Amino acid sequence: MPLLWIFVIVLVFGVVGYVMGRQRALASAGGDSRILHSLPNYYGTNVSIFTIVPALLVLSIWLILQPMVIERQVTSMISETAIEEAGSRSLVMSDVRRVAEGLDVAVEQGALTEDEAQSIRAEFTDVRARLGAVGVALGGEVTADVLRAAQRYRSLNATGNVMMTAAVLILAALGLAYAYVRTHQEFRARNMVERAVLSILILASTIAIMTTIGIVFSMLFETFNFFELYPWQDFFFGLEWRPSFEGGSELGLIPLLWGTLYVSFIALLVAVPIGLFAAIYMAEYAGPKVRSIAKPLIEILAGIPTIVYGLFALITVGPMLRDYFAEPLGLGSSSSSVMTAGIVMGIMLIPFVSSLSDDIINAVPQSLRDGSYGLGATQSETVKQVILPAALPGIVGAVLLAASRAIGETMIVVLGAGAAAKLDLNPFEAMTTVTVKIVGQLTGDTDFSSPEALVAFALGLTLFVITLGLNVLALYIVRKYREQYE
Repeated sequence: MPLLWIFVIVLVFGVVGYVMGRQRALASAGGDSRILHSLPNYYGTNVSIFTIVPALLVLSIWLILQPMVIERQVTSMISETAIEEAGSRSLVMSDVRRVAEGLDVAVEQGALTEDEAQSIRAEFTDVRARLGAVGVALGGEVTADVLRAAQRYRSLNATGNVMMTAAVLILAALGLAYAYVRTHQEFRARNMVERAVLSILILASTIAIMTTIGIVFSMLFETFNFFELYPWQDFFFGLEWRPSFEGGSELGLIPLLWGTLYVSFIALLVAVPIGLFAAIYMAEYAGPKVRSIAKPLIEILAGIPTIVYGLFALITVGPMLRDYFAEPLGLGSSSSSVMTAGIVMGIMLIPFVSSLSDDIINAVPQSLRDGSYGLGATQSETVKQVILPAALPGIVGAVLLAASRAIGETMIVVLGAGAAAKLDLNPFEAMTTVTVKIVGQLTGDTDFSSPEALVAFALGLTLFVITLGLNVLALYIVRKYREQYE
């Protein structure tokens, strides 16, 4: 049964449970809702929650675990020779899944019967041609090992889907029956619903945290694989970046890190003064009419796709900087430069600084302003000596958020700064950043077991550590100054 149908059936069970629970509660009270411990809707909601939540929880867990279990069983059918020829076990499993999907398509289109799909042999049939006839393109010939594994994969997958459907629907029905039987006028349905809602909220928070942990561990695992193939001293302290999939690569982090920090620094030089001054004007000087127009117009910048910013850098800002500054001053002749990417990225970051700073300045208590004016301070003195220090923790947080955004930006750098990894102080020279090289190392026909591909995970983990450090610094500053002004 398709997954969508299972989901819909569980929801229908939940709606039916809601109606049945509500009616049973009213019936137990003789139709007088005043006798009930809780409002009638709570009884219906309680039955609905017991019907839907456990079933969907089991469905989610099953969808995560089933592929792992099946893959472990199928992998044992593949010989070590086939794995060595393919390059890695994951590549072989990709072929297995592709062939299994192709067999499914062939069965659905009537090109193969179910029995033929399970009994077909690579020794006697050109499986690649048969699947190609139904629109499934395979990169190479299908070996006997891969075909047998794919057939086993299909069989286990079908069995698992049937078991999953039965388990989910039975659990939904049992949940409905259990909650329905417990429903009566003295049952504390409201308390039960509140606990259930609390549990759902805790579960949502746990999923978010576990997702973060999962991302970090996945990066750590691949990074460790990289450092088994490449010395960590050469990575962290190397001054050259020359990857080559033919071997002999130099994968030094320093040139990429320098380009990342250089572009981010110029971007913040543009974004922080403009954004902060705009926020001060809108919060302290602008009238309601001007503010209602100016703030949405500035925030439009945040909604522009980064590819549009990149094109703006490529066809407008880059040539203008080259023609009016770089070439007349003898600093370069390329339209792709750190300055181009930094300026355009700074424009992109203005709303991050201005909107957040505006909200933070408006949150400063009016009593602080009144006290300053009462002591005879002017408006500008009040802004400099009272409002900005009071809002400093939030403003620092906004700036660090913009910095994190700048460090992770990719598209503008690709189109505006070029792809040259080098150490140079000239802002009109082309350079590149860590994110651009991550994309470059993982696109195309790459061998994921090579250090040239795995280095992307080490670069990603390095960026994660940098942004984590910025967040920790922001928290430290916010806590320190919050104690001073509260």
